[in-house]
Amino acid sequence: MQSHDRFDTLGRLEDLPQDYRDNLTAQNLVPLWPSLRAVLPPEVPARKTQPTHWPYATLRPLLIQAGELTPIEKAERRVLVLANPGHGLEKMQASAAMYLGMQLLLPGELAPAHRHTPNAIRMVVEGEGAWTLVDGEKCPMSRGDLILTPTGLWHEHGHDGDQPVVWLDVLDLPLVYYTETSYHLEGPSQSVKPGEGVKAFGRGGVSPTTVFERSNKAYPMLRYPWADARAALVSIADNEPDTECVQVTYVNPVTGADAENILGFYALMLRPGQTLRLPARSPAQVFHQLEGSAAVQIEATSFTLAEADTCCAPGYTAVTLKNRSASEPAFIFVADEAPLHRKLGVYENRG
Repeated sequence: MQSHDRFDTLGRLEDLPQDYRDNLTAQNLVPLWPSLRAVLPPEVPARKTQPTHWPYATLRPLLIQAGELTPIEKAERRVLVLANPGHGLEKMQASAAMYLGMQLLLPGELAPAHRHTPNAIRMVVEGEGAWTLVDGEKCPMSRGDLILTPTGLWHEHGHDGDQPVVWLDVLDLPLVYYTETSYHLEGPSQSVKPGEGVKAFGRGGVSPTTVFERSNKAYPMLRYPWADARAALVSIADNEPDTECVQVTYVNPVTGADAENILGFYALMLRPGQTLRLPARSPAQVFHQLEGSAAVQIEATSFTLAEADTCCAPGYTAVTLKNRSASEPAFIFVADEAPLHRKLGVYENRG
């Protein structure tokens, strides 16, 4: 039996004769062994995603200034991208599979109808009076609401209020771009269809049924009101006082599967003064402070999240969250790559 010690040090590219390397290059060939440990490192993957914090207090003035500098007609979607420096700012990604952007819509503006291959969600950060029209369903936007705009569905945004509205976009754009399947189509404004999915699925444990047939829509519910998610968290905390992690998952109300196919979305509540350790799992994570304030520890990096702040953590990394208030709960929205990892068969929870 051969000893693995023999393979501790692999050959380097510069060990090969230059004429041999030139011949390989001419034939579009690359030797694997000099780069094998880089693409298949031992025990823990190489991760470009860095712990990164985007304070809303410093981001918001720049977003408002973008509204002054660039009319909606010149932007289509007026967004400041929350870019992770580990990937390079020009890549416009927060992690390997997640894109984050803060989008601004001013009173009276309309972001025109289009559809695209990446899945997207909108997490409303501030303001009232805006709406998103998704596949003909008009979804009002209130702070903390989660709104889906899944792959291939027409959507547009409008604003009937009198103050700026801001929301956090979360897309699987980096993954779709990497697979060379990212594109969009423009279209005319949609007609509003009657009904709203959230009203049909407003009671837990029951599903609308027409002559014994459930909905066959891929996305029967497009808006997840924060008022409902918050009430569910408070109810869990009250009814299960010994439960350490008070958390809900945004799911398809008919199938119980994740609300979208690639990224997972959750809300969690920290009791007053609570410290919660989240295990080291394979997916990268994004944390967005909905209410209150939390201290975040990601390995040797620490952040303080004020309301509307956002941060990200690389995969295979434990994260500790602490509610900074001794008297009030704190609420956090979480996005991660877990559905993708499970589909690929690479999901891990290392505790």
